[in-house]
Amino acid sequence: MMLCKSLEEVRENIDRIDNEIIRLIAERGAYVTQAASFKKSEDGVKAPDRVERVIASVRAKAQEYGANADMVEALYREMISRFVKMEMKEFNKQ
Repeated sequence: MMLCKSLEEVRENIDRIDNEIIRLIAERGAYVTQAASFKKSEDGVKAPDRVERVIASVRAKAQEYGANADMVEALYREMISRFVKMEMKEFNKQ
């Protein structure tokens, strides 16, 4: 992280980071869609044990990187919930 000299520079960096986050969310979504073809049941799509492992992992990474672990967990729970709904639609097409 660099020390910015103006609000404009801060905003430019936030916009750059947002762009990368959105690109990565799109990439994650493409893998989620693929995952549906490997799953055998709706319970497999929901995978609550996997969700909790992911949450534990992202909380640990948040602490490692100095992010607010509670906020990261809330963001991931929402993202995962929406990806599960997307994956469920894909699963039900099969």
